[in-house]
Amino acid sequence: MKTIFAVDDSPTARASIEYTLSKAGFQVVLAEDGVKALEKIPSTPQIDVFLFDVNMPNMDGITLIKEVRKLADHKFTPILFLTTESQESKKMEGKAAGASGWVVKPFDPEQLIAVISRFAGE
Repeated sequence: MKTIFAVDDSPTARASIEYTLSKAGFQVVLAEDGVKALEKIPSTPQIDVFLFDVNMPNMDGITLIKEVRKLADHKFTPILFLTTESQESKKMEGKAAGASGWVVKPFDPEQLIAVISRFAGE
């Protein structure tokens, strides 16, 4: 079973992500912001794909991407960012930070599963 580590400050978004991905057969680990995520990542044995919201308190998704890329175990783990932002500049900023791709919110459940599956090697 592939593990997806999702970070979003919205309880509704976290619940929706967890429901959608666990129903599709993924194990889902959740955190509510970048700071909490960085605390939780070392104790999560296997992470196949990260899914980060961009706009969050305490530590935004772009900063979190940069921090995760510094971790030896996750230099090459796919990171997707989940955003309401559709501007090309935000996507480029995420790419420059080390993101592998993005999903626009609100997400279509089938599309999210398809993108996660592709990056998780399902």
